[in-house]
Amino acid sequence: MSLVRPASIRPIGFAGLLLAALLLLAASPAQAFCGFYVARADTQLYNQASQVVLVRDGDRTVITMASDFSGELDEFAMVVPVPTFIEREQIHVAEQSLIDHLDAYSAPRLVEYHDDDPCARREDRMKRSLAAPMASQAVMEDEAAELGVTVEATYTVGEYDILILSAEESGGLVTWLTRNGYRLPDGAEPVVRSYLRQGMRFFVAKVNLEEQAELGYQNLRPIQVAFEDRKFMLPIRLGTVNADGPQELFVYALTRSGRVETTNYRTVQLPTDQEIPTFVANDFARFYKDLFRRQVDKENGRAVFLEYAWDMAWCDPCAADPLTPRELRELGVFWVDADSRGPAQNVYVTRLHLRYDREHFPEDLRFQETGNRANFQGRYILRHPWTGRATCAAAETYRQNLHTRQTERARTLAHLTGWDLAEIRERMNLGDGPRKVDDEEPWWKRLWGG
Repeated sequence: MSLVRPASIRPIGFAGLLLAALLLLAASPAQAFCGFYVARADTQLYNQASQVVLVRDGDRTVITMASDFSGELDEFAMVVPVPTFIEREQIHVAEQSLIDHLDAYSAPRLVEYHDDDPCARREDRMKRSLAAPMASQAVMEDEAAELGVTVEATYTVGEYDILILSAEESGGLVTWLTRNGYRLPDGAEPVVRSYLRQGMRFFVAKVNLEEQAELGYQNLRPIQVAFEDRKFMLPIRLGTVNADGPQELFVYALTRSGRVETTNYRTVQLPTDQEIPTFVANDFARFYKDLFRRQVDKENGRAVFLEYAWDMAWCDPCAADPLTPRELRELGVFWVDADSRGPAQNVYVTRLHLRYDREHFPEDLRFQETGNRANFQGRYILRHPWTGRATCAAAETYRQNLHTRQTERARTLAHLTGWDLAEIRERMNLGDGPRKVDDEEPWWKRLWGG
């Protein structure tokens, strides 16, 4: 999606997404998940991060598009390619809190464990583990007709005035948009032409200032559109035409059966269940942004990353509570009974994150729904060492191995983020680095303890 400004252009919010926009005018053995939640890497870590919720079942799709537009509201506009004609009843306005909740629920998270007393009985440890939980309408249409543009419908939905446009050719559509105050970026026409060739229409939204004032909303709410189409895709190319550098996009897909993956780009799982030094608790935002940047570089900027995949009925550990059936229904999950009690059933969430630009993502995103229901979450572990004074044999072994474990966590952090290993070791108070091989004793002196 894009926002259109009469005078200047910059990618905002939907930042190009579907954004489509035209901006116009070491994991702990046998402890799979759990742990105590510490922090999360939600979209607030990124400036102008675009968010889209896709509800998909068969050919039915409900898309919720959030905007982080800031500025004069009379300069706001969103232009999104859509695959079919959209009627008034197919458009809705949602509350931003729904997306914020979904973001918080699915965000990569930091968790912590505390090492047990190595002298404690194994049975006791097991018990503790189990206990943890515009112009006038007529003028506008006449002008459009002269240019081969059809204003198929006009609606007011909440604080938005919405047009559904089709066109015979891209030049006429671009001219009409320009005449009506939408300044398109250079190079937009070929992209518009490609969407028209696919038989797509254009969904255009502007803010109705009178309605907005009457409703009393200060911020723009997300727009929702429901439609049917066999293609499961998200148009992003228009948003890259005038983008100033790569953009962040988060896609939350809600389905009945299982994970959603991209079919024309690699879907890659982020590194997860990695034990890292405890000081990261105070620097998790920088840690996660550097980790993600490093993974993008590793994949040459051409991958879509899986950050979370889970059954919406539960979570472990919970960065936020699962969404209620009513919240899911408001997001467009039409097979859920909003009045049902307890957790929602048959709703699976996939969180995808990509950093994209025109060079590395020349095609729109195409998706497929799979039957894979394996749980996945970006989870990073802080493990606090045991500091007791017990003197059993297990405690002595624990103390002897602790430095090695801490050293491995330092190396893991450096590998994940690219941070300097010497600085990491210094922050962990690990002293000098490991001895060079040349300085070590001959291997055979350690063979029999001689």
